[in-house]
Amino acid sequence: QVELVESGGGLVQPGGSLRLSCTASGIDSSRYYMGWYRQVPGNQRESVAGIGSSGLINYTDSVKGRFTISRDNARNTVFLQMNSLKPEETAIYYCVLKYNALRNYWGQGTQVTVSS
Repeated sequence: QVELVESGGGLVQPGGSLRLSCTASGIDSSRYYMGWYRQVPGNQRESVAGIGSSGLINYTDSVKGRFTISRDNARNTVFLQMNSLKPEETAIYYCVLKYNALRNYWGQGTQVTVSS
């Protein structure tokens, strides 16, 4: 049984930083693309960043230069370091493991609130 568990969300002031973690169990996550999405209630879930099994990384334009995705395969964990956070980035952040064309695994989400 594959499970993804996120942690690290919370309340931070504008301009602050948070580091999200996502640990996978029941699967060797190093073999798969993993990423972070975020969703504001009422809006579609949007991709934030992703990292492939080869280490190839992609970011949505709005976070380039501020967010950093990384993975620790020994710990089956992917991280998202978020700096210079903005209020409009308040959302639930989800971790995803893309298993194949028909199957993705999602975490339960972690709330990030950027507010003074």
